[in-house]
Amino acid sequence: MGVAIRRATERDRAGLVRLLDEAFMDDPVSGWVFPDLAHRRRRHADLMAAFVDISLSEGYVDITEDGAAAALWLSVPAASGGPDGEGDADAGDDGEGDDGPARLRAAVDPDNERVEEIGRLTSAAHPRDRAHEYLWMIAVDPARQGEGLGTALMAPVLDRCDRDGVAAYLEASSARSRVLYERLGFTCTGSGIALQDGPTMWPMWRDPQGS
Repeated sequence: MGVAIRRATERDRAGLVRLLDEAFMDDPVSGWVFPDLAHRRRRHADLMAAFVDISLSEGYVDITEDGAAAALWLSVPAASGGPDGEGDADAGDDGEGDDGPARLRAAVDPDNERVEEIGRLTSAAHPRDRAHEYLWMIAVDPARQGEGLGTALMAPVLDRCDRDGVAAYLEASSARSRVLYERLGFTCTGSGIALQDGPTMWPMWRDPQGS
């Protein structure tokens, strides 16, 4: 059975924030950004809301009709960065401009240096020489994981990339997700982004593929 997918709008904002908050609450990168669980529970949704707002205004969000999964994308031109802020693997961010990560930190969690630090690290790793579609984040309801919803969400965009000769990029936040993305044609672009006393994120690039 196929997965019904549509383009999200502002009306989906609350549901998207809730989905990302639940899907990434126990993600290793979220755990590094907010190492104290009680603090993470207070602030994590605010960070996810910032990501959703940037994606809805500067990119696009694909969501399953039942709201169980969503993918946040940005179309990045050559010699450019991504959005302002911070992001993780199934959820990355490029942090365009020197003050982007700092602005995000000020808006979401001013005393948390890691919000800003991860934005700068991912920005430094983000390729800028070729136009590409940037999968900033992809979230699946924890109760629905393993059903192939993430792959179903990505497939139409990757198919379009192949037809139009456009590359794609993301940052994987775990070894498991890295393997999944490799199956879709992504390859690691370097040795990874090693977060101090934390997990490694894997920048991954996908050239357009022929039929």
